[in-house]
Amino acid sequence: MNKTLRHAVTLLLAGLVLVLGASAASADNGPIKLEVTGDGGHNVNVVATWKNGKPVEEIVEATLTAKSADGRSFGPVRLMSASEGQNVYQPAEPLPNGEWNVTVTATKPSKAQAKTKVTAQDLAASPMAAAEAATRDRVAAADSDDSTDSLLKIGVIVLVAVLALGAFAVIMRRRGLYARR
Repeated sequence: MNKTLRHAVTLLLAGLVLVLGASAASADNGPIKLEVTGDGGHNVNVVATWKNGKPVEEIVEATLTAKSADGRSFGPVRLMSASEGQNVYQPAEPLPNGEWNVTVTATKPSKAQAKTKVTAQDLAASPMAAAEAATRDRVAAADSDDSTDSLLKIGVIVLVAVLALGAFAVIMRRRGLYARR
């Protein structure tokens, strides 16, 4: 084998080892940990992390079951990826009102189980939730005012930039005309 071919094969093998080694190192095939919390309303948030604390980037297959103190049961309900983050999951159906002993069981990427107590209630029923909703409404109104102010500021900046470019063009044209005389 000539020297160039050997170098090419060596580089190819080294690249292959780096690619395969990197994917194997990034995959945490160990046990996962589930953190289950209620959101104050009718939903449950489940955060999936590896035991080392890194977020689980693979799809987590898990179900939620719940039992109330008065004997009602809920589920099993499949968990779906939530919009709050990559490793955050929520049940496909909201919990009915009441106190619930919630159990989340994951089967993939590894088996895990977590239990917690959750209170499911209408947000308007809670005085704290009503205050939080009012605060959110005020913040949203302020944000909409801010966006209007931002559009006005952007318009003024664009207008000033156009006027400056026009003035620059006039000055350059005059200099060009004076240079020809």
